[in-house]
Formats: sequence, C-alpha cells, structure tokens
Amino acid sequence: MSIEDLPYSRADVNGDAVDEHDGAIQPDVGNEDAECIPPRRSALRIIDDRLANKDGRKYVTICAPMVRYSKLPFREIVRKYETDVCYTPMILAGVYKHSHVSRSFEFRTNRNDDPVIVQFAASSPSDLADASLLASPYASGVDLNCGCPQKWAIQEKLGSFMMEHPEMVQEMVRQTKERTAGVRMADGDHFPVSIKIRIHNDLKKTVEFARRAEKVGVDWITVHGRTRRQRNTEPVDYEAIKLVKENINVPVFANGDIYTRQDADSVVERTGVDGVMSARGLLENPALFAGHQFTPLSAVEDYVRLAIGYGTNHFIFHHHLMYMLGKSMNNSEKKMFNCLTSIPAVLDYLEDHYGLAFGNATFPRPYRSVLT
Repeated sequence: MSIEDLPYSRADVNGDAVDEHDGAIQPDVGNEDAECIPPRRSALRIIDDRLANKDGRKYVTICAPMVRYSKLPFREIVRKYETDVCYTPMILAGVYKHSHVSRSFEFRTNRNDDPVIVQFAASSPSDLADASLLASPYASGVDLNCGCPQKWAIQEKLGSFMMEHPEMVQEMVRQTKERTAGVRMADGDHFPVSIKIRIHNDLKKTVEFARRAEKVGVDWITVHGRTRRQRNTEPVDYEAIKLVKENINVPVFANGDIYTRQDADSVVERTGVDGVMSARGLLENPALFAGHQFTPLSAVEDYVRLAIGYGTNHFIFHHHLMYMLGKSMNNSEKKMFNCLTSIPAVLDYLEDHYGLAFGNATFPRPYRSVLT
C-alpha cells in the first residue's frame, strides 16, 4: 500500500479537502519559495556509523521526545552540540493519519532537521502503520511510545499501557515494517521502526518484551530504566537496562538521568548500551553531549534566533530559556524572569543581563509544515 492508497490521507477530520502535492514541503502563508526536503538518511545507518567510529565517541547521543519541547528549533540547536539523533514530541497516530491540522502543526521540519525520528503513540497496528507511511518521506524513522506513564494515555490504551501487551506491540511493529517496506532512504536502507519502553517489576517480562519486538524486526529499542509507576525522582535501574542489552542483538539505548557528558560515558560503560537518550538534561543544557557543564551563551543566542524565526510562541520560548538559564540565576532573578510576559520583554532582559543584543538580528525564514 502506498500513501496514495490511504483513503484519509487527503482530508482532515472535518472532511475538508487538502490540496494535492508532489512531496514538497508546503509553504507557510505568504512564503512562495518553499524548498523541497531532500530524501532523508536512515537513522539506522547513522547509528551504525557512530558505533563504528574509530577516532572518537563510539556511542549514539539522542534527544528524547518531549511534549512541547523537542520541536524543530530545539532539535536544530542540540545537533550543533554533538547530538546525533533527535525525536519529535509524541504524536497521536490516530489523529495524525486523519487530521490535516495535526499533520500541519505537530510535525514541522526542514532540510536541516536530519536525522529526525517521528514518535507516535498508537492503540492499534493500523493507526501506527498508516501514520508512519504518511510521515516516512520526511523522517529518518519512526518510534512507538510504550513508556508514557500519564493516566490519560493509559486510559486511552497508549504509552506504558503497551508494556502489558507485548503481542500488540509485536503486531504494531510487524504491520508498520510491512507497510513501509517500499520506502527507501537516501542511503538505500530500509525505513527504521523502533520502540521506547519502560521496565517491569519482573525484569523477565521486560526481556521477553524486547525479544518479542526483535523477532518482528524492530530496529532498536530505547529503555527508560523506571517502571511506569516510578517518579522521575526515583533512581534509574541501570542493571535492568544492562539486562535487556545482554539479551537482544539490536541496538539498545539507555534513557534516564543523563545530565552531563560524564553521566553518558558512565552509563555506557556500566550497561554496555549502544547510546544514551537525554530529556531534562538537554533542556537544561543543550550542549551537554559536547562536554559543556552549563548552557553556553552561544546556544542561548542561537535558540533565540531560531525560535523567533520559526514562530515559537511565548510560552515555549520562555520555558526553554528558563531551563537553559536557570542555573545562572539566583532566586530573585528567576522571579523577575518568570514575570516576563512577552518575547520583546525577554529580549530586553537578555540584553540587560547577558549582553545578548538582537536589535539588528537576522532571523531564519519560517520553517515548513509537513502536509500529507
């Protein structure tokens, strides 16, 4: 089955027709010179190349999927500081495949956004397979979220609900691999499909879960070393991650409490994994994989330019900068920064307190929306 065979790929949830296109990224309103996205490289090839690196770091560094935060401007920043692969925020596959609005706004990309993994949450194999096919021309692979612990997700049979249904995950991976079998990446590789999981209290179940996914062709597995009921303040079980790594042959990535380059090195040495994924650590310091102990001002400046140029709203813009600059502020400065209610006010603050002036700045053109 091809993209054109999907009966819902040309209409949104309201049934409004979506203009046909030839695979190009459609422009934002008023932008008539939208560029085409070149064919993406396979993330699996990039992973293999990193693991074969003879001269430097031999493990993969990954920006985690983060609701609201791992969007295009942030993905572009972390890549400048030795992050190999970036994930989009979690997207609901069932909505994405039916909704023009979802496809227009939840996954936005450009030619610099490479490699990028689109992460989906799904409750049925067909939803994941169909959404993956629609995203495949613009992605370096897709990932199934089996780890979101939020109550709403579990009630909707999404996220960590899947950790108790390995047979469903098997079928999701199998159908997605089958549906995207005709997709060929720029380097000639197949289209990768991965999963991100949590652990069980009974680690035998986790190992069996991973083995089942491997049997149907999953390309790699990311393991968050906590159960779905554990809080992020509780310690990560790296021995559990190590156990998964020792029992399957596809690449395994560790997720949880990666805040510094030293943390990453230590986790790889301790568990033998093929790479590490960071979420909160990268939010606080997008340059952590490059060895920076704190966010360099160059990263702050770059983020401001990209976020404004790409149309980031004030809420996300403000939150990102709060994460990046938090460790450099005392309590009174944090209170002052939290009271800033507009992007111009934030820019004034950055100039007054950090010497970053944007009055004559050149901002990038708006990004392209993926419309399929």
